[in-house]
Amino acid sequence: MTMRNFPTIHDIREAQERLKPHVRHTPLLRADKIEKVVGCQLYLKPETLQITGAFKIRGALNKALSLSREEIANGIIATSSGNHAQGLAYAARMLGVKAILVLPVTTPKIKIENTKALGAEVILFDGDTAARWKRVYEIAEENRYAAVHAFEDPIVMAGQGTIGCEILQDLDDVDTVIVPVGGGGLISGIATAIKETNPSVRVIGAEPALTPKYFHSRINKERTTLPLKNTIADGLRISVPGQNPYPERYVDEIVLVDDEHIIAGMRALAKDAKLIAEPAASIGIGALLAGSIHVKPEEKVCTVLSGGNWDLHDLAEIYN
Repeated sequence: MTMRNFPTIHDIREAQERLKPHVRHTPLLRADKIEKVVGCQLYLKPETLQITGAFKIRGALNKALSLSREEIANGIIATSSGNHAQGLAYAARMLGVKAILVLPVTTPKIKIENTKALGAEVILFDGDTAARWKRVYEIAEENRYAAVHAFEDPIVMAGQGTIGCEILQDLDDVDTVIVPVGGGGLISGIATAIKETNPSVRVIGAEPALTPKYFHSRINKERTTLPLKNTIADGLRISVPGQNPYPERYVDEIVLVDDEHIIAGMRALAKDAKLIAEPAASIGIGALLAGSIHVKPEEKVCTVLSGGNWDLHDLAEIYN
């Protein structure tokens, strides 16, 4: 794969072949009950049903499989809010190498436990994303580990982009695809896969209103850092957009979603689609329920449910 700071459709199709034996082609589910409320034909892409409970395994494994045995011999390392950690831990276990994950102290307990259960070493770190990555690169250099960035790496983005290929394969006349926006790797990969195959499909990013870094970066026409605020969507809680996935090329619109609508999305998915999704994954449904995205009754809309790893105690509080 040619090194560049963004993936192409060729890279994504390569990733699809590489990943085919190892990850699930998750189904596309029609959400009949929810669509009566949101006013369009609604399809769900439940990466909640992926092997590690989230889409992140696609990018992590694509990267790990693209590295030589020599490069990963000592181990692989990253930082993450939890889902990339589990994806990388799974990849390391599959390849028989060590995984070291630097996780924020605020990481939900279930994500820490799942990462450890996959055999990884977990280091809890109190600091923002930039500080955590600085520590990761220090540890990587000291121990000759291979660092796998969750969203800056084009090979990781290509792995995430395979979701876009699957959506088009299963619903070739899709009109709109809604993608959660955290670091930006997921939406960059999916948008590339979709727009380089069918440019007429609308791609919309959904971002928490409390961490609107991409929303404001688009307005300001430059990467904009914002104060880090707590949002229920912990998987999307980042204060600065990624350098490489800055999604200007193919993303039509970015909408902001309040926490209350994210919670409403979680409840709708559980009640009407019988799917348990973490807040970050529910943001697209939240955007539709809030009326933040203009849709028509005949429009075929697909929203990506990015992951389902969240503490059951916290879920019980939301569902009750």
